[in-house]
Amino acid sequence: MRKKLPHRKYLVLFVLPIMLLSSCGSSRRSIGLEEGWELLSERKVNFVRDKDEIDVESRNQFTALRFKVEDREVRLNNLKVYFDNGDKLEPALDETIPANQSSRIIDLALDGRRIDKIEFKYRTTGNVLKGRANVLVIGKKYAPYGY
Repeated sequence: MRKKLPHRKYLVLFVLPIMLLSSCGSSRRSIGLEEGWELLSERKVNFVRDKDEIDVESRNQFTALRFKVEDREVRLNNLKVYFDNGDKLEPALDETIPANQSSRIIDLALDGRRIDKIEFKYRTTGNVLKGRANVLVIGKKYAPYGY
């Protein structure tokens, strides 16, 4: 008959909870957005011309859009915004957004519109060896009565 070692009990009582707690930590990063703005999507950008279609899951109404670029400069153009009522907006957009900066604000409607999807073309500019850019699509939430 084998004798149980008392330290095994302590190992289970102390090490196991620490392992569980450390593995449950969130791997998501948090980003700071101005009040009233909502993150709609985030994409890594290639160096060749890339086209993305984003299905907007939020049921909020939005009055404006903006693109925020992280890490590298991005050339952004050919934007199409589709609304849930079937309307489409194609604002003139051919803009180079510097690293860690935002695009100009693209107005949608003063009274807010629900966005179904967004299509846009873009590419990272610069050196392939320095890495790709990250593009965040941010919407300005409609606030009736200024709330």
